[in-house]
Amino acid sequence: MNVLISVDIEGIAGVFHPEQTRPGNGEYERARRQMTEEANAVIRGALAGGAQEIVVNDSHGSFRNLLPDLLHPAARMVLGKPRVLGMMGGVADNIDAVMMVGYHSRSQTRGILAHTINSFAFSRVWFNGVELGEAGIYGALAGEHGVPVIFGSGDDAFVAETLPLFPHAHFAEIKKAHGANSGDSLSPQQACALLEKTAQEAVQAARSKQMPKYRIEVPVTCRLQVQTPALTDLFCQLPIVERVDAVTLKFDAPTVEFAVRVLNSLSAMSFMLR
Repeated sequence: MNVLISVDIEGIAGVFHPEQTRPGNGEYERARRQMTEEANAVIRGALAGGAQEIVVNDSHGSFRNLLPDLLHPAARMVLGKPRVLGMMGGVADNIDAVMMVGYHSRSQTRGILAHTINSFAFSRVWFNGVELGEAGIYGALAGEHGVPVIFGSGDDAFVAETLPLFPHAHFAEIKKAHGANSGDSLSPQQACALLEKTAQEAVQAARSKQMPKYRIEVPVTCRLQVQTPALTDLFCQLPIVERVDAVTLKFDAPTVEFAVRVLNSLSAMSFMLR
């Protein structure tokens, strides 16, 4: 079994404030170290469960957060952006299962640091009328490539939101949300122990039976609610995008991958208004 581990930072133990997710300060340096340690815990668990090859995808911000010199030597790394498949970079390369580490709930929810792709630009995202966060969007992209999601970790809001999409997957609850920037967390050591154990169980289960893939019917109609009318003005410069109202737009996509690539292009465009 070949495994892709996609690692975000907001769902990592002890991470509660935006400062911890942004480069340029000591809090971020501590958070990225714990991000790397939690990736290592999942790698160890996956190997113990019988995984053969492991690819780790850095899936936060600039996609340059993991510390390569501290990452488990058994894993290959996918770093940097832009990349066509974003948080699922590598999924098309002979991967059998996806594991989501340090993920968070979608925007407009009670989860810690909840957002969807780009907190400055996007408020809510729907595929064919179903509202999704990053786990759902990228889980659907993995499913389109024939790959199931078998593991997830993050706070309790993420687990509650994501479990219905991947009911066969194993989840590790690392934190409980009390608010957008507050809650209680396992210690880093406890978190890594739980991650390693749950990852081993997830891989063992995936090796013993056929896991269902999360699929969205295509073509996809993507509806996007943005944070300001100025963003709608900007995004509608793209000819496939249609304005619905002041802060809502939509576009049609022949595949999930097409929809994801458009969303990531819009996210990149938004930086001109920051």
